[in-house]
Amino acid sequence: MERNNDLRAEQRLLYHWPIWFADKSIDVFMQGQVVDICSEAVAFTFYPCEISLFPSQPITAHFSVPICGLGGSFAVRNFTREGFACRIDQINKVLHRAIAQFSEPLPFRPGEQTCNEADMMALLQILSSQKGA
Repeated sequence: MERNNDLRAEQRLLYHWPIWFADKSIDVFMQGQVVDICSEAVAFTFYPCEISLFPSQPITAHFSVPICGLGGSFAVRNFTREGFACRIDQINKVLHRAIAQFSEPLPFRPGEQTCNEADMMALLQILSSQKGA
């Protein structure tokens, strides 16, 4: 029997879309690329040429999350979240990976979406009632 060492409470959604983030104190946005996301955190890669992130640094992030639709279709929902950098890893000489935790979680679990009609309608109702999230 294979043992799963993943102790995460929530499954991540793996996707590679742009994310814009800024150090809250200087408000200069840089682009990175999402690696994975859950309702409470996001992992992304970036080139630290303009901003150097460090653990516990407050940040603001703008990003989009795909929402599963019926028949394999999807839509995207845009979010802005305040939070802080939990961990910064140097992948190679020029690329870093950051894990950022949100101050306010997303209104759904991106990695645990199902594509049945009842779940999709419930999710759309939650998202439409939280405009500006």
